[in-house]
Order: sequence, then C-alpha cells, then structure tokens
Amino acid sequence: MYLSTGRLTILIVLLSYACAGRVLWRIRERVREARNQKAKQYVMRNALRGNRPRGHTKEGLLHQPLDHFDSNREDTFPQKFFVNDQYWDRPDGPVFLYIGGEGPLSEIDVLAGHHVDMAEEHSALLVALEHRFYGDSINPEGLETENLSDLSSQQALADLVTFHRHISDRYSLSDKNTWISFGGSYAGALSAWLRGKFPHLIYGAVASSAPVQAKLDFSTFNKVVGLSLMDKEVGGSEKCVSDVWEAFAAVEAALIGGNESQVWKDFSCCEDPSSLDDQIELISSLADLIAGTVEYNEIEGTMSIDELCVLMTNQSEKYEEEIEAYDRLVKLVEIYREVEGLPCLLASHEHELEELMDTSDDVVASGRRQWYYQSCTEFGFFQTCEDSSCPFSRMLTLRAATELCTQLFGIPEEKLPGNVAFTNMYYGGDHPQTHRVLYVNV
Repeated sequence: MYLSTGRLTILIVLLSYACAGRVLWRIRERVREARNQKAKQYVMRNALRGNRPRGHTKEGLLHQPLDHFDSNREDTFPQKFFVNDQYWDRPDGPVFLYIGGEGPLSEIDVLAGHHVDMAEEHSALLVALEHRFYGDSINPEGLETENLSDLSSQQALADLVTFHRHISDRYSLSDKNTWISFGGSYAGALSAWLRGKFPHLIYGAVASSAPVQAKLDFSTFNKVVGLSLMDKEVGGSEKCVSDVWEAFAAVEAALIGGNESQVWKDFSCCEDPSSLDDQIELISSLADLIAGTVEYNEIEGTMSIDELCVLMTNQSEKYEEEIEAYDRLVKLVEIYREVEGLPCLLASHEHELEELMDTSDDVVASGRRQWYYQSCTEFGFFQTCEDSSCPFSRMLTLRAATELCTQLFGIPEEKLPGNVAFTNMYYGGDHPQTHRVLYVNV
C-alpha cells in the first residue's frame, strides 16, 4: 500500500512494538503514564456527571496453566483481568474482549477508549485480560531465563481461550453472545491471530497497528523516522534530516578519532567510555531521543517534530549565534535530562545488560526484559541503521542488537531468522487466511 509522506508520521506510531533501547522505552513509559492519567481524569469527570461509574468494574485473578500444551505440568500463574458490565444488555448482548499487550493492564482499559465507547453504543459486556508475564501476571518462579520458556504468543492465545470459557461460565453466556476482540500494537496482532486460530469463539476482531508480519531487521523503523523528519506538514524539512545526519556523523567521527572522553563529557554521560559497545550504546540513546520525538509527535509532555527541527536546524530564538549540529544534539540531551529529571545520560553497555538481566519486581514491571525475550524468540523487530535511508549512525547494526539475545538468554544469533520465519508461517504473516478482521493501520 502506498503512503504519502503526509501520512508517514502517523505510521511511526504503529511501530511502538519495535525492540527499543532504554531511552525510547523510558519515553514510552512516560507517555503511557500520561495517557493513563488523562484517561483517569476523563473517567472522573464523567463519573461526577453520573456517567460511567467505576462501581461497575470488577477485578479478578484467573489461575492459568503455565503450559497449556503439556498435560503433565500442573503449575499455574495468576492472570489479572477486568470486567465492566455497565453497558451490557443481559443476557444476549455482545462481549468486547480487550487484549493486553507488552505492558501492564489497568482498570482504565475497561473505562476509557474507543472500544469502551463502542461497548456503550452496542450494549456490550467489556472484559480485558492482562498478557502473561507482564504487569501483575507474573510467573511465580520469577523471570529468570529458565522460567521464560512459557512466554509466547501461542501460550497467550491459549490464555485467551481459557479466559473466554471462564467468562462464559461466570456470566452464563451462550452462542447468542457475539465476541469481538480488540487490541493495539502487539495486542492488535494477538487480536487478529485469535480470530484466525479460534474463529468458532471470536466472531470478529479489531487489530489496530498490528505487526502481523514479523521482521528480524526492522530498518523500516528508522526509515520512517527520517521520512517523518522531512515532512513539512508536521514541521519537518530536508534540512532537518540533513542536520540530524550531520550531528550523528560528528559524534561518530569524534568517537573514531579517539575523543571519547570529550564526547562523554559533552553529553553528560554517567560513566566513562570503555569499549565499542559503550559507544554504540551512546549512539543508540541519541537515536532514541529523535525516534521518540517522532513516535509521540505533539503528544502532551513530549517535544514535537516541529520543535525538534527548530532546535536541530538552529532556528530557535534562544540561540542567536550559529552553533554546530553536534552542539544542537547536545542541547537536545540537556532537554531530555531536564524533562526526565536525570543527573546524567546512561551510556554503559554493561549497565544495559545488568538492567535487562535484572528480575526484581521494580524492573520487571516495565516489561522490557520480557519483550526483548519475545523479540529474540518470535518477532525480531530490531531497530537498525544499516539502510541508507537511516538518519543516524551505521554503528547501529543488526549484529549489535541481536547479540543481546545470546548474552541475556543464551539464544544463538543464528537461530533468530528461523524463529521469525516460524512466526510468519504459523500465523500467515501479512497474508493470513482469515476474515472479519479490521486492520486499523493509518
């Protein structure tokens, strides 16, 4: 399908499932929290007006098998779900199933959103299920590597089937109750796959921004970033892309030229550089700042593409004198650190490994370790910059991204293409053999 440049900045929002670095993941978490807070305010305002009272929502736990496909195993994990029956036309009204993805589920997911508006319109029972091993639905044994083998999209679909049976029993549902599934990003793919694999349970599916075609090398992500920065309709320009490229070229030249200490000082890095991996980590963090701006353009609390390009093309009134592209990138990092309240910029590969290997509750809650595992075992979506259209540094290679699969989980890099190929064969890739699925992509 052809996309005009005016629509490319919309497309980047669809790529949020890409295997991102910690800076981009941090930006996403902040945006997600801001969206949740905004949704909560919306719900509270409506509650004060007598609409959508929260008393109609119920939270529960369903004890699911850790492995649906091995009858010899009896171990389970607690899976969180929510129900909102405020709009339901009992007993034969439809059921809208909201599918959780690579992050925590909350009560807001059955109180606000387009699917909730549609549930009100169609008198539907709203139910939502958190994805296994994310949020509060964690394996009791923890998320050490040996306990992650039960984390997969296939097991997640089986969870949804069991949940379907649980809700049907609990609310005495019958064949008269039409089920429609909803999901966005990775959960959007799950929505489509659920309909494809279990059409006797799910009548139709809405798959928003659904990455149904797994890709190991996801160079498209940074290609769209570059094209979005050129889009005049949102404040971009060819000069903006050119100056971004110039800034990254200057950083790379300084690193290659042996000026690592000065670069680390300029960007206020937390540690001194000690390896090529640290240099790649810094480049990745800088690229994440640009990509995060494009992905969340004009969303409350983030810089817009227009503001970014004003800064990177030296058109800001704050800087009357001409400053080099490199120094403008330094200014961007200063702004990011101020917004995030960070004393310095993390750029240590060792620290990145430690963070992704950490299985303590406060780190696991973000879901980043779990999603990296699924990226290695099923989907890929590694953001690279080896394509000529990428506006960043060629140091961001597929090898640099995929070697973490071995370091973190002991998964050989040569196995990754086969893992991605199996996913596409199993679900049908971008040619699924299914119908009554609404793909909302742009």
